[in-house]
Amino acid sequence: MADDAWLAERFEASRGHLRAVAFRMLGSRSEADDAVQEAWLQLTRAGTDGVADLTGWMTTVVARICLDMLRSRKRRREEPLGPHLPEPVDGRAEGADPEHEALQADSVGLALLLVLETLAPAERLAFVLHDLFAVPFDEIAAIVGRSPAAARQLASRARRRVHGARAVADADLARRREIVRAFLAASREADFDALVALLDPDVVLRADPATVAMGAAPEVRAVAPVAETFSGRARVAEPALLDGEVGAVWAPRGRPRVVFSFTITQGRIVEIELVADPERLRRLAPVVLRE
Repeated sequence: MADDAWLAERFEASRGHLRAVAFRMLGSRSEADDAVQEAWLQLTRAGTDGVADLTGWMTTVVARICLDMLRSRKRRREEPLGPHLPEPVDGRAEGADPEHEALQADSVGLALLLVLETLAPAERLAFVLHDLFAVPFDEIAAIVGRSPAAARQLASRARRRVHGARAVADADLARRREIVRAFLAASREADFDALVALLDPDVVLRADPATVAMGAAPEVRAVAPVAETFSGRARVAEPALLDGEVGAVWAPRGRPRVVFSFTITQGRIVEIELVADPERLRRLAPVVLRE
């Protein structure tokens, strides 16, 4: 019984790390939890005799389970069941541990998970284990059933795909940031023509109930009325990241009161949403973008 208690304690100490590995592999919190639970069952059946690095051993077990799940998912996709979409990263989910919360701040966001979804299962495993968790290629090779050199090639191909997608995403993010900055500048300077040039002809401005209670109209449609609404306004709003997307925030004395969420298509703003609900503000976690 003492050995069982020790094993359970060690497993629980590693659970956050194992969930992070599984989530990066699978893009689904529920599937990641299933993979970790299956790893625990395998651990209790196999025991730990001869295991020097228990966390490393469990990481390998979780990786094998995830690889099987990815391969099964790939086979199911050959049937007309629709694509698998990864879940957004949300470190504030109920029951989240520090390891899971770290996902919010590191390189694993929804954009990266979407890129990982395009990789073959073995490529995804090689990239995740080596580039994100520094697992040696000889250990990865044993999991995927290939040579260390072949495992290195798998990670290299995945890395090129990921870096290419990131370059496109970074360029798009920079362009969106420019548009938001130009919109706020035009608003502050009451430059109606500049506002019109940035807005889609069918732009829609929406406000949540909390913002309506502050005096905003629930909805404004068409370019001229929306431009008029913002002309001479937004004097103290600043560009900000809202859950990874470029938007703006009004934060008097550093406390976010209203965020401006922009939908931008082909260089034009097609929708603006004003959000003042405290719970939604907390989830959006606005971070001001400095020059």
